[in-house]
Amino acid sequence: MGSRRAVAAWEALFRAQVHVMRALSSEFPSKEISLNEYDVLFNLTRQPERRARLRDLNKHVLLTQPSVSRLIDRLVSRGYVSKSEDPNDARGTVIAITDEGYDLFRAVALRHMTTISQHVGDALDDDELAQLTALCDKLRAGVASA
Repeated sequence: MGSRRAVAAWEALFRAQVHVMRALSSEFPSKEISLNEYDVLFNLTRQPERRARLRDLNKHVLLTQPSVSRLIDRLVSRGYVSKSEDPNDARGTVIAITDEGYDLFRAVALRHMTTISQHVGDALDDDELAQLTALCDKLRAGVASA
């Protein structure tokens, strides 16, 4: 019985995520960057000094490592991020968001928050949003420790 509930819960979570992401993708408020590029910039802004090793950044985004590397190269060519050798590991690369990239991220983030609020915030009340956040955090922590 428990496994059936787990599968049903996963299916519901997956389907909800697909619907929300499709809506957010179709209404993404930027011509300058894609939703995946925004995700990379978002994750960099959450790191100390707005920089991260490429291999650590890969753990936070929903793309394969080769896709992230190509995406980073595009962001570098447009001046939104910089790449440098990891001072602690010559084989590694450190990615940092530039001032231009940070300014773009902030402008897009403000508009993107409105879209998220419309699709997620309008569908759930405050208690449900808090419960959803707690459940997702618990699920992520449980899967990460497994």
